[in-house]
Amino acid sequence: MAKNWAIAIGINQYDYLQPLNYAKRDALLMQEFLSNEAGFERIFFFSDDSPELAGKSTRPTRTNLLRVLRQLFDNPFMGAGDNFWFFFSGHGIRYADRDYLMPCDGDPEDIENTAIAINFVSERLRRCGADNVVLILDACRNEGKKTGEGIGRQTAEEARQQGVISIFSCIPQEYSYEIEALQQGAFTTALLEGLGIQGKCATVERLEQYLKFRVPELVRQYKNTRQTPYVIAEPVNKSHLILVSRYATLADIATLKNDAYQAEVNRNLDLAEQLWIRVLAAASGQDMEAVRSLQRIERLRNSSAIPDLPQQTIPQASKSVTNTPISKPPQIPTSKPTPPSPINNTQTSGAGQFPISTISTPSTPASPSNLILPNWSRRRVIQTAGFAVAGLGLTIAIPHFWPFDSGKTSPSNTNQTPGNVQVNITKRITSDAKDFVENLGNGITLEMVQIPGGTFMMGSPEGEAGRYEDESPQHQVKVPGFFMGKYEITQAQYQAIMRINPSQFKGEKRPVELVSWDEAVEFCKKLSQKNTEHTYRLPSEAEWEYACRAGTKTPFYFGETITTDLVNYDGRYPYGSAPKGEYRQQTTDVGKFPPNSFGLYDMHGNAWEWCLDVYNENYQGAPKDGSAWLTGKDNNRKLLRGGSWVKDVSYCRSAARPWNARTNRNNNVGFRVVAVAVA
Repeated sequence: MAKNWAIAIGINQYDYLQPLNYAKRDALLMQEFLSNEAGFERIFFFSDDSPELAGKSTRPTRTNLLRVLRQLFDNPFMGAGDNFWFFFSGHGIRYADRDYLMPCDGDPEDIENTAIAINFVSERLRRCGADNVVLILDACRNEGKKTGEGIGRQTAEEARQQGVISIFSCIPQEYSYEIEALQQGAFTTALLEGLGIQGKCATVERLEQYLKFRVPELVRQYKNTRQTPYVIAEPVNKSHLILVSRYATLADIATLKNDAYQAEVNRNLDLAEQLWIRVLAAASGQDMEAVRSLQRIERLRNSSAIPDLPQQTIPQASKSVTNTPISKPPQIPTSKPTPPSPINNTQTSGAGQFPISTISTPSTPASPSNLILPNWSRRRVIQTAGFAVAGLGLTIAIPHFWPFDSGKTSPSNTNQTPGNVQVNITKRITSDAKDFVENLGNGITLEMVQIPGGTFMMGSPEGEAGRYEDESPQHQVKVPGFFMGKYEITQAQYQAIMRINPSQFKGEKRPVELVSWDEAVEFCKKLSQKNTEHTYRLPSEAEWEYACRAGTKTPFYFGETITTDLVNYDGRYPYGSAPKGEYRQQTTDVGKFPPNSFGLYDMHGNAWEWCLDVYNENYQGAPKDGSAWLTGKDNNRKLLRGGSWVKDVSYCRSAARPWNARTNRNNNVGFRVVAVAVA
């Protein structure tokens, strides 16, 4: 069995600091969750009155905590596939640009000699030998009042450098609140909800999303103030890691597989092995592709030659499809197609042509009857099979990453995946992002992502497969900074503002569809009226393409092509060298697939997105400042961007720009919003 250990610390009573009410209970509930639900077999629990351990006190004094950190972590005692979590609920203090945890005898007048530096804690934790370390800190109390900046800045930076998944209860400028009505801290309440049956947050990414809306919601409800939790999980594949395997979806596993393949392409066999172990764990040991990949990695380690990687099997909702290697390059049309007329679909109302497809029920995927494990040692085999119980976070080395430089293209980390399909799943571009969350009421929120200003080439080059004449000429556009919706507007969000849900494919987290351009504009107007800090509107097509590309120049922000593992489109009609894939015949929940480097989801596929602009047949005379082009031959023709679950995948390209009548309502057309500060 894989080792799953943890330290949980909760301190109510302090010798020299204001007491807390529920820190001890928070740690106790965390201990119970790890033991009863997450399969942890050993947890070191320290609280005001915790029982002795092997005849030694577990009162959370500095001496006792330092002793366990020194003695337990003197030598490595864990290995690949093992997990170690560290949870602290209590006071934390920032002093002389360093972050400290305060033990029960910590003295705020002598911090260096009585507190415990968090970087010391992280350094000791990493000595355990586990490749999965998670640091959870609810320590932004600062003596019960806010006196300057709290902990987090130093710890977050070191987490980025060391590759430790770190979860903070609030940003350094805020306070972490206890809620008397809940008999808990707001952060730990949301954390346990998210990891448990209520949130079912299988991955780091989904847990972060849950915390970002649930913690502020609780604090607004009970304290009428703000608390903003955040997670450090870099590079981006760490956010895809599966924390609770029982709640993992096929899409979660598919994303993890893509990360594993990319690690193999980069010849990072240790990381690839760790990720394939995660895949196998999430699939309860029943994924033959993971088994074959682990066997292949073992052969590569034992061979001086490095053969070509094999074909990639992509998990899908109804069946598995093997990507056949295709070396033939994409075919460029010899004659340029004419600009697209309105998308050739069957409409539900209005005067266009949009289809409404019959939805087929997916069948249950078959499991292999026999599991053949690689030729490993007995411990490795037991470890991998047993890991399915926990399947918890992963700590890996951080590769070189780049800052976003406005006006410059960020480097592309595009790799050749099995099947000769190039995809690029990137981490979010680092910047001093000031994302915000808009409260729509009744627990419904709208996450907005800050998009830094910059300059890019708009349109497609002449050699791009599937392009149309209206994507010419390519021209440079300078786009000011703005905020954009992290996801397409969901049905729950639309219902909260408009008091109606017109969608055909029902689901609170699915994008709203059957919405005309005018209705999308009306949504923005009503949303703006609820807010005094920001004005909401549809994006200009320049803003949309700039945000979609996120520094890339390829047809898709994933690279030269895409697969149905990454985007919801009609997989029967692949692009370039990609294999055929799944045709889902409906929308999917937003955020199901990997984001681009700005942290935006579903910019390719799922549902078309309305833009502000009037459709023009080319870019001659187009604005070059990122603003919407509001004049043209026919004000009834409004631009769509991004492609959808239906139609040719070439429409999903970053540069594709068909139009639709503004009055049309279609089951594959939705929208997302942008926000600008009120002047």
